[in-house]
Amino acid sequence: MKIEKRLCASVVDAIKALYGQEVPESMVQLQKTKKEFEGHLTLVVFPFLRMSKKGPEQTAQEIGEYLKSNSPELIAAFNAVKGFLNLVIASDCWIELLDSINSDPKFGFTNATEDSKLVMIEYSSPNTNKPLHLGHVRNNLLGNALANIVAANGNKVVKTNIVNDRGIHICKSMLAWLKYGNGETPETSGKKGDHLVGDYYVAFDKHYKAEVKELMEKFLAEGMNEEQAKAKAEAESPLMQEAREMLRKWEANDPEVRALWKKMNEWVYAGFNETYKEMGVSFDKIYYESETYLEGKDKVQEGLDKGFFYRKEDGSVWADLTAEGLDHKLLLRGDGTSVYMTQDIGTAKLRFQDFPINKMIYVVGNEQNYHFQVLSILLDKLGFEWGKDLVHFSYGMVELPEGKMKSREGTVVDADDLMESMIETAKETSAELGKLDGLTKEESDSISRIVGLGALKYFILKVDARKNMTFNPKESIDFNGNTGPFIQYTYARIQSVMRKATESGIVIPEKLATGIQLSNKEEDLIQLMADFATVVRQAGTDYNPSVIANYTYDLVKEYNQFYHDYSILREENEQVKIFRLALSVNVGKIINEAMGLLGIDVPERM
Repeated sequence: MKIEKRLCASVVDAIKALYGQEVPESMVQLQKTKKEFEGHLTLVVFPFLRMSKKGPEQTAQEIGEYLKSNSPELIAAFNAVKGFLNLVIASDCWIELLDSINSDPKFGFTNATEDSKLVMIEYSSPNTNKPLHLGHVRNNLLGNALANIVAANGNKVVKTNIVNDRGIHICKSMLAWLKYGNGETPETSGKKGDHLVGDYYVAFDKHYKAEVKELMEKFLAEGMNEEQAKAKAEAESPLMQEAREMLRKWEANDPEVRALWKKMNEWVYAGFNETYKEMGVSFDKIYYESETYLEGKDKVQEGLDKGFFYRKEDGSVWADLTAEGLDHKLLLRGDGTSVYMTQDIGTAKLRFQDFPINKMIYVVGNEQNYHFQVLSILLDKLGFEWGKDLVHFSYGMVELPEGKMKSREGTVVDADDLMESMIETAKETSAELGKLDGLTKEESDSISRIVGLGALKYFILKVDARKNMTFNPKESIDFNGNTGPFIQYTYARIQSVMRKATESGIVIPEKLATGIQLSNKEEDLIQLMADFATVVRQAGTDYNPSVIANYTYDLVKEYNQFYHDYSILREENEQVKIFRLALSVNVGKIINEAMGLLGIDVPERM
């Protein structure tokens, strides 16, 4: 913010002139003036008391008088409260600041250069045995927003996805389809491929539970207690044994099993791609666990050869992390099959070969906190430069007002159904409020889609990612309060004002007229707009998209109060009218940029 830079220099001059001492600009502490006092910026005076050898209030008063006398173009007024000097910035400074925001089409963003760091962000990580659900929605929206924010801070970004396309859970869907599917396909069923395969995952669980129940009754009758009967029934379930056998055949490259696996996975990928497109997320590179787990086995073997890991009598391979305050971690099972950790090590190896990564961010739920603590140590031991500094962007679970979801039981909230119902709800709500009157069906459908998906995305992203959250569809589509539709409606309102201004032949000049006396509300708005650059930096440093969301709501709330209290197009003073239009168009620009970082579209009309 240029005003703060100018003010710092003026304070340094004041200290030298008043107390004869040179001080660095880093000693000048400025903060936003508290609402209850008059002023825009407050200087903390305490660091200068040893130079002035006077009390806090007298020192503040002397500095204030010096600034007002020597920098009248910067300071209009001041008041001293104990050791705090509240400064009122001159109106012309705010107009010049608005000029600089107006002249920068990507205000608040830093462009990447050839020397910028490369940050890789992994998100989504679906399994190919079921469609994406509400938990995946939060993951994808956070990953996508994080990638946009990291890029806006001047980094090169690669967005990646690791697809869990192998393992026992995949075999369960495959086996159920073979047994109960009668050759059903997405084409014959009219279902998306991921939904079809997910149905067979649920079918497997249903039949498996029935088998376990039957076996348990038999074992209980033989005199076992409930715990013993359950363990024996689960171990001896013919269906589970068949699934395990199918996994062994897959790992042995059995041609029939591999062909079925390939066919069913392709159905799923076609379904995923539709969901990603509707959600507005994309990836630069997709990795598949089926291609990375063998690489992981090689790296584990390398660690074993170097003495980092050890083998137990049953043939399983482990890492001893007790020196790091953790426990022993399994890396390969006794039968040689890999675990998630093996896959993550293999994926890391491939990524490091593919890209010159400076930082790696994993967007994964907080139930995996321990996993990533271990992964970081193992990657560091195996020689990955970024292993020690990998970032686990850990987020909380998302639930519905009704409670938790379980995919095995088919009680998850499907991502496709959720997005469709949000668009439908937006259509109904907009129609009730008369917001789609006079539009063609195509226009109203487009707006309903933008509003419905915007409501979903904003409701999820405004919550600090680290917290568990409850997603309430009804609350999210509200045209008042801290919601996506409220922000979108304000943007559309600004575009409506600007269209009318254009029709009247009004053009906003590169330099606005100075000498206009601004209201407190107008000055506060410009000060809040100027904060956008700091907010983008903070969101990037803290990996926190909610900072952007809540800043945007504050800006929109402030603008709506201004819009309510002041005339824009009906303002008689031409220079004031043009200033207010410039103010409006730049608030609109920042809303568009901020919502874009969150992956949310804004409609031109509503």
